[in-house]
Amino acid sequence: MASEKKENKKLFTKLRNKYRLVILNDDTFEEKLSFKLSRLNVFVVSGLTGIFLIAGTTLLIAFTPLREYIPGYSSTKLKRDAIRLAQVTDSIESQLHFNTRYLQNLQGIISGKPPLDVSDSLVIDSLEQAQIDLSRSDEDSALRKLVEEEERFNVPVENTTEQSLEGLNFFTPIKGLVTNSFNAEEDHLGIDIVAKENEVIKCAQDGKVIFAEWTAETGYVIIIQHAEKFISVYKHNSALLKSQGEEVSSGEPLAIIGNSGELSSGPHLHFELWYNGYAVDPQEYILF
Repeated sequence: MASEKKENKKLFTKLRNKYRLVILNDDTFEEKLSFKLSRLNVFVVSGLTGIFLIAGTTLLIAFTPLREYIPGYSSTKLKRDAIRLAQVTDSIESQLHFNTRYLQNLQGIISGKPPLDVSDSLVIDSLEQAQIDLSRSDEDSALRKLVEEEERFNVPVENTTEQSLEGLNFFTPIKGLVTNSFNAEEDHLGIDIVAKENEVIKCAQDGKVIFAEWTAETGYVIIIQHAEKFISVYKHNSALLKSQGEEVSSGEPLAIIGNSGELSSGPHLHFELWYNGYAVDPQEYILF
């Protein structure tokens, strides 16, 4: 025990021994600077310096934007940007899906195929993605029954939309003989009109050209978007007088009657009229 105490006392004495640190001029050996140090002082100063450096670095990282450059730290701004970009991406995907269905519907109109209901398809797709249970509950059935009982003796309201459509005026695209009428069951979604050679086809109503190109099956085709969700289609033309994107007026020349396209059997105009995405009989709106 005595030897251990003696050694500890000797070690403590060594720690407290004074040393002189002198800085001399190498040429003249002139003393420039000197320090009196002990081992204990060096250890204390080094430890305090390390503690201050660690504390300062921690505070600098915690309360300054520098923490964003350290892996593992998240940025509030980056999170906001990520959420905003996710919302924008979702809206772009929805708009892209809508535009794709719209173009498919437009191609169907050109080729005479049945239309696609764009709005319903979007609703169905969104419901499938959300996996919503659409089964009717007991509360829903009871509410429906209550509403039906209350509405039984109500006076029906006139359909103002149909009245407004009946009041629309269309210009006759071309005067001639209707050789093939509208027949949805046979997928003939328009009427065929035979007229004189080189007869000018005119616009049925004010609108904008949304398609004016050549197709293999129906030749030169021009499609006009009108107000009140109407679209008029003119097929098998020999030449087009308007380009896509042009504004046209009622009665303005659009094309020249012809016999273009694989489905044409002679010079005539195949005229279609679409309302709200569905083909309607043009003879119900226009007198030929």
